[in-house]
Amino acid sequence: MSPDQPAAIPVIATESDRGKRVDRFLAEALAATSRSRLKVLIEDGHVTRDGQLMREPAEAVRPGAIYLVIEPPPLPATPQGQAMDLTILYEDSDLIVLDKQAGLVVHPAPGNYDGTLVNALIAHCGDSLTGIGAERRPGIVHRLDKDTSGVMVVAKTELASAGLTQAFAARDLDRAYLALVWGLPNPVAGDIEGAIGRDPRDRKRMAVRGIGGKYALTHYRTLANHAMNASLLECRLATGRTHQIRVHLSHAGHPLVGDPVYLRRIPGAAKGLPSEIRGQMLDFPRQALHATRLGFVHPRDGKYLSFTTAPPPDMLELFSLLGFNPIAWENLSRT
Repeated sequence: MSPDQPAAIPVIATESDRGKRVDRFLAEALAATSRSRLKVLIEDGHVTRDGQLMREPAEAVRPGAIYLVIEPPPLPATPQGQAMDLTILYEDSDLIVLDKQAGLVVHPAPGNYDGTLVNALIAHCGDSLTGIGAERRPGIVHRLDKDTSGVMVVAKTELASAGLTQAFAARDLDRAYLALVWGLPNPVAGDIEGAIGRDPRDRKRMAVRGIGGKYALTHYRTLANHAMNASLLECRLATGRTHQIRVHLSHAGHPLVGDPVYLRRIPGAAKGLPSEIRGQMLDFPRQALHATRLGFVHPRDGKYLSFTTAPPPDMLELFSLLGFNPIAWENLSRT
């Protein structure tokens, strides 16, 4: 078998396995693979039962079923540097601040083994990466989704990594996002509160959960709106959960324009728009979300740094179609 081909391991369930959790059953059968690893493989779609894809590690075992565990090839121990065009806003010996373009994955993972921001930073920084965790690599202290654009800071040293990680954990920084959503929130400013966890019906999505989620709080205010059809919001995170802004706004009935995961049907707010504008907004190919400002205390010298970037051209085009004045997104509140 080629090292690039995934290994497929069949396991047949017997009557004595009836009722066991699938992840526990497979861990017992495959001593070399931990239960936690098998749980991840199941959730990521790498296990089948009689040819049917599984997503739920707690599902009960069915005697006589053939479970196939497809172990994807491992990532290289150290990502390789790949030269790419980056928009660098600031750089010193400890950290680098950049304006990430939409479409760029931050870290290598299954399905995106290279061509990521980490690969680009390894090539860009070279020997200025002094080492984090005994490995010469950039320190990713926070992430933006692949199709979310905007300001990111990345550590180049152990000191910067520790200091920035602590600041993000404590929310001791200034972060503002611009979100173009369907409809007009009521009230036009406020908080969205709701615990976030995996969607039990779709493991690739997150959802507001009554039980089993982690507490999450998003502050928002409306900067501009087109009647009741669409609004430009400023969002701030009081917590940092996966897809938090996208999940909270969708749960509140105002999903992000273009969101491929949390916008599942044509929103009613689209009906009131002229056909040309409606068509361009419905065809927008990604979530209209931009991390527009990031401010933090430098972990070495204690100086406060703040960076603001304009939304990318595709979002600005929608703003123009909706008649939003550029001052709307520039007039963001400060902490």
